[in-house]
Amino acid sequence: MDFYRSQTPEDSKRALPIVACGVSRATMPLSGTHWPVLLLSVTLREMPTSGIYDFLIVGAGLFGATCAYELSARGQNCLVIEKRRHIGGNCFTEPRDGITIHRYGPHIFHTSDERIWTWIRQFATFNHYRHRAKVNLHGKIYSFPLNLATFNELWGITTPNDAKAHLDSIAIPNIDVSDLEGWALSKVGSEIYHKFIKGYTSKQWGCDPSCLPASLIKRLPIRLSYDDSYFVDPYQGIPIGGYTPIIEKLFARCRVLTNVDYLRSKSELDRSARHVIYTGPLDAFHEFRFGKLDYRSLCFSHELLETNDFQGIAQMNYPSQSIPYTRIIEHKHFEFGCQPVTWISKEYPASLKDGEGEMYPIPDKDNMERANKYKERSKDSYFRKYSFGGRLAEYRYYDMHQAIGSALHLVKMLVSNQSLT
Repeated sequence: MDFYRSQTPEDSKRALPIVACGVSRATMPLSGTHWPVLLLSVTLREMPTSGIYDFLIVGAGLFGATCAYELSARGQNCLVIEKRRHIGGNCFTEPRDGITIHRYGPHIFHTSDERIWTWIRQFATFNHYRHRAKVNLHGKIYSFPLNLATFNELWGITTPNDAKAHLDSIAIPNIDVSDLEGWALSKVGSEIYHKFIKGYTSKQWGCDPSCLPASLIKRLPIRLSYDDSYFVDPYQGIPIGGYTPIIEKLFARCRVLTNVDYLRSKSELDRSARHVIYTGPLDAFHEFRFGKLDYRSLCFSHELLETNDFQGIAQMNYPSQSIPYTRIIEHKHFEFGCQPVTWISKEYPASLKDGEGEMYPIPDKDNMERANKYKERSKDSYFRKYSFGGRLAEYRYYDMHQAIGSALHLVKMLVSNQSLT
């Protein structure tokens, strides 16, 4: 059975419902004539028979795809199964009206590792996009991340020395910096914290920032220059045409089944391969023996607008708690598009039960202790048939380059341990 086919002209006349989660619904009319992955149901009678694959890879996201490519390139026969209707995980992209839509939020590839940069560029041409964002606070636009332009907009400051002196004067000393709120106040003071951080963070994580670990904000740069780029890595860009074509190339030598729930048919699927690479939720694999791991999720509304440019930049943040979404993404700016229309996406933070899957692990003390118990259990000899990797199976946030690097390391270990050729 062929689990891929191209979209027919009849398919292109349909409209795909995009938004669930109780926020404003939108539809994305299928405007092209190519659709790489369609939902095809698989019954147990169609499951592979026992032992015909070297590897079963659970999850068709970037981690699983990287493993699949490297293993199949070494002559290993791989079966890939995916619970969603499509491949690519959260970096899934799709074309609409000549614009590449990042279905689950913006994915900007950036790395300082030349080895990873060389590896990913085997599969796509990357443009020179550098990610920048602005903040819309009650109709006034600010530069972001925090930089000299932001400080000029706030206080009229024009020099790095003046900016540093002012930040030093407003930073709150002698407070607990172990939580997000305390750390932010100790660095930028009350005004910046309440304008740019508190509302956005409260929406994003569904709780007061004082309840969150400081590690969640330490990635946010504070610059005493006019550099407003999000990332400082030397290698950055967006793949022309999106990430889905990359994932398709990574799976070129594999059998891929979508719409398959591994945990519902685990015994049957496990028998199909001599080793399993699992990239799904760690707690679910262990049947929640130590309790559930907490995640934040997102909902998305995707809208076609009859204008050539909606906001003049790819990302506009909305920190005010009076606005339910955290940011608006205008996708055409990722590839410098000049189309007469534009597609935007609004991101609404959500609980796991209301959102579109596990997006962000919540790395507080209780969750990390629980995750470590699951990780220790995974090392038991009973689970020697399994390898665990990716953000869900490791319960950690991964940028794309980190997911690739971790997958390459896993394959290297498997090759070493099993003498794969």
